[in-house]
Amino acid sequence: MPREHRRAKTDRLDTELLLRALLGWLRGEKRHCSMVAIPTIEEEDAKRPNRERDSLVTEQTRIGNQIKAILTRFGIRRFRLKLRKAEQQLKELHSAEGSLLPENTRAELFRHLARLHMVREQIRAIEKARLQKLEADRDKKKSPHAMVHLIARVVGIGVETADMLVNEVFSRQFRDRKAVARYAGLTGSPDESGKRRREKGLARAGNARVRTGMIRLAWRCLRFQEGSALAQWFQTRTADGRGNTRKTMIVALARKLLIALWRLVTTGEMSDGIVLRPAS
Repeated sequence: MPREHRRAKTDRLDTELLLRALLGWLRGEKRHCSMVAIPTIEEEDAKRPNRERDSLVTEQTRIGNQIKAILTRFGIRRFRLKLRKAEQQLKELHSAEGSLLPENTRAELFRHLARLHMVREQIRAIEKARLQKLEADRDKKKSPHAMVHLIARVVGIGVETADMLVNEVFSRQFRDRKAVARYAGLTGSPDESGKRRREKGLARAGNARVRTGMIRLAWRCLRFQEGSALAQWFQTRTADGRGNTRKTMIVALARKLLIALWRLVTTGEMSDGIVLRPAS
């Protein structure tokens, strides 16, 4: 292709290219084109509670930060939002100078507290409904909820993380471990042009929610699974103690951990040294 990237582009030409790709796929030519795996309505619907909870947690943090910012302007830094009597204490709250808070400021704080209570109730409702579904399908061996129970047995992984991994990743069909890592965006992005070969870093082309969750889980793995082969591999590779090395290798650990969990739910294969909670 010329460097200017100037070429004819019309609907007729695009239609011909699509037909050519379809005919090649019908002939059975390998690597001619790939078909997108479209999830079912039930699979998409199963992702909603976890994603809604993430949005509500973000909203909860935002409201809490707004309340703290308002109180900080009046020299108040030790007000605890999680107390049951927070609203009653807010009525009697004084500024650093000893005076009551202004009327409009107190009214704004009460509205923020009301929104905060509503968000917390919604989060609890989502978590309660999920636990009820998990308990109802406990006896089903080949259901997504059974995979959630299995992953949640790993020490350091809670029900929230297990539910996210099952609905976002493990409910899909993958060809091999490389496809699992690519879906999460935890693979590298090599760049080759002539004699120049370099690594451009993390691809970040996959599921951002899974990638973020796995990197957090990798840090937890170092704490709760110290005797596992994965944690010992990380400690060996980061023996120099440099921050850049640990930052790079934690991504590699997240990729290995994701593949290990995928093998656990598909084949039952357990990575060396992984500690499980007793089955309930």
